[in-house]
Amino acid sequence: MQALSQLSYTPTREPRILRIEFRLVKREQLGNWKICRGYMVALYSRPMRIVLITPYLPVARNGNAHTAARWDRFLRQAGHGVAMSVAWDETPADLMIALHARRSHAAIARFSALYPERPLLLVLTGTDIYRDIHRDADAQASLALAHCIVALQEQGPLELPEALRPKARVIYQSSPRLKPAKRPVRTFDVCVVAHLRDEKDPFRTAFAARLLPAQSRIRVHHIGGALQIGMAEQAQTLAVEIPRWRWLGALAHGETRRRIARSHLLVLSSRMEGGANVICEAVMAGTPVLASRIPGNVGMLGVDYAGYFPLGDEAALAELMLRAESDAAFYRLLAEQCAARAYLFEPALEAASVQALARECR
Repeated sequence: MQALSQLSYTPTREPRILRIEFRLVKREQLGNWKICRGYMVALYSRPMRIVLITPYLPVARNGNAHTAARWDRFLRQAGHGVAMSVAWDETPADLMIALHARRSHAAIARFSALYPERPLLLVLTGTDIYRDIHRDADAQASLALAHCIVALQEQGPLELPEALRPKARVIYQSSPRLKPAKRPVRTFDVCVVAHLRDEKDPFRTAFAARLLPAQSRIRVHHIGGALQIGMAEQAQTLAVEIPRWRWLGALAHGETRRRIARSHLLVLSSRMEGGANVICEAVMAGTPVLASRIPGNVGMLGVDYAGYFPLGDEAALAELMLRAESDAAFYRLLAEQCAARAYLFEPALEAASVQALARECR
């Protein structure tokens, strides 16, 4: 296929109605892989039986769990039967979709052995794309067995061996838009949403907050559960040492989204991300983002985004936070750049892309 159908859309004044525009994009404009921006056609062929393998079920409330829940919903909306599980019980299926190359390898290998001609889609979600596929034999075997490999942002396919890049697709994650929320006037609120584990570099914003001058109005709220031994105690100690930083623990998803919307900034300091859904949530709530300059964040926010800081550099982060607090033009630039990426994170686009990819597997 020499061209792909790319979907762009603009909300109309009528609620829940999207104006759809189609245009053809030459393969050469997209590089060596297809970017799955979605294309909507009537679905007349028979529904498929799909098994969706995920390292975590939705009750876990983490990135993989949220991705699995959305894909499950999108596929069911298209009329498919979906069985979501952590392990495959060998129930026959027309298609397997597996999240995470290493964690889902057992299911991938078994499905490929039993049904070598049936399509198998692998979604690279985070630690697998930026760590496991480079050094873990199971993750590398999963790449070889998959008929299609999905990355969650545009930098992802660059991590694949060149021979595998033609199998790659990009499907951005999504989040519903939120109405603009009223933000505090007396304080400049910064939100961090990350579980306490090494990959998230979770205390970098606390360290940055410690460097802020006394006159700064910045206060930081950190949302996320402690997933590693000793990190809860470290968070409690930091909360005492740094009065402007508070750890709120794990909150319900709805409350987390409301706090993001009421914040002036969201900070994402991760060491690795496959395509952070919290960036989608912030952008769709109108909250600008400051992020570590790592490929997974650059793939979400764009190479020219003004809100990056070097990984692990709390001094640079503190400087950016202060600038966003005190420089209205800089804050407006961040907001405008985030708004320009918002179309990528529309639920309708992710749904259309997932459903289109499933149709390709028939």
